[in-house]
Amino acid sequence: MTSRKLHIGMSLAPTWLSGDAWRRGDSRAEDLFNIDYFVEIARRSESAKLDFLFRPDTLFLQTAALEGGNGFAALDPTILLAAIARDTQKIGLLSTVSTTFYPPYVVARQLQSLNVISRGRAGWNIVTALDGNENFGLDEMPSPEDRYGRAAEFTKVVRKLWESFPGEALLVDKASGRYADTSKIQPIDHAGDHFSVKGPLNVPSTAPSRIPLIQAGASPTGRDFAASVADAIFAATPDKEAAAALRSDLRQRASCHGRSPDSIKMLPGLSLYLADTQAEADDLFAATHQRMDTARKLGSIKEMIGLDLTHWEMDKPIMAKDLPAPPQNVRSRTHANLLHRMIVRDAPTPSELLKRPEVIGSAHWQIIGTVEEALDQIRDWRACDAMDGFIAVPGGSATSLSLTLEALVPALAAEGLFRLDYSGETFLDHLNE
Repeated sequence: MTSRKLHIGMSLAPTWLSGDAWRRGDSRAEDLFNIDYFVEIARRSESAKLDFLFRPDTLFLQTAALEGGNGFAALDPTILLAAIARDTQKIGLLSTVSTTFYPPYVVARQLQSLNVISRGRAGWNIVTALDGNENFGLDEMPSPEDRYGRAAEFTKVVRKLWESFPGEALLVDKASGRYADTSKIQPIDHAGDHFSVKGPLNVPSTAPSRIPLIQAGASPTGRDFAASVADAIFAATPDKEAAAALRSDLRQRASCHGRSPDSIKMLPGLSLYLADTQAEADDLFAATHQRMDTARKLGSIKEMIGLDLTHWEMDKPIMAKDLPAPPQNVRSRTHANLLHRMIVRDAPTPSELLKRPEVIGSAHWQIIGTVEEALDQIRDWRACDAMDGFIAVPGGSATSLSLTLEALVPALAAEGLFRLDYSGETFLDHLNE
């Protein structure tokens, strides 16, 4: 087991208001499009010395979901983080940008601008997206292989653009009248299968650090892409065994790409339903999901693994022999495989299945309990080399968010598992501690 400290990010998606949590009197759901709300969370996260803030993103709106919650309505992540940059000093700012829908020059410019504004604290969460094609003139989503092929070339182009206008090219010599040494600014002249980009970028790389790359794919294609370029991977790993296997595989793949295994950090999403007692945490979880659309969840299960539970007895276990051949075309093969694996292993009843993160969420590691219970599980996962840290995804109430920042993280620091203070100034500094 490594002695290096954990890396912890905080999700700025309002997961603590998911389900029915937004209806609580103290939820502040009315502030979800108020920058001051997110600045407050950012400052509190920086006070806890977290590595970074993470803003996920989608490029479509689930209108029907807005009847009972916030759906996927959200501010643009890069613009939101640029606003937060002025009110923070050291915490990293991880923005999500899709390689499927945007042109690489625009992405390179936006993220380089964020990095300059924040003095080296920008990060890029590279996603290929699962939905939103209709908003960009595509009748259907490209295949995973096509999306990752485009993502690999897209990332290569963006990195070339970031290097095309080095900060040292700026002279600003008023006496001589020479503003820049243009010999140091070069076009990239990229011509590939997906993109033709001349360059150079029109934003200089004056920040003190390069932009870290984070990736979220867990399919074989996604893993190989992440292992070739990413500094960290945001992983959907609902149990310790899945996390340990993914971390080991990523490290091996990194070696095959000529990188150090330590160069890629495995950061699972950690859904935290925290309260002062176990009973209160259980009640919080139950209240959050009390209006769950069972029919929709059963439909999602059928879509992922082909199993129709519409007329299944709610207390009858689902066995491996009950599983049909998996559908050929699913929205997320990774999520479907995790659900299939869990049913084979645990033989849950439909009642139990409808409470599992593979069904009610994004298949993240889930802890429902006290801060002490969360500490125990984090210690255990760390001792088993199942992760290098986590991205906190508080659930159920703003209390879960507060307990994460004001009790759980300080407890991890007190045990030597997390930093007591920042030792660097940039996002990359934090990841390299």
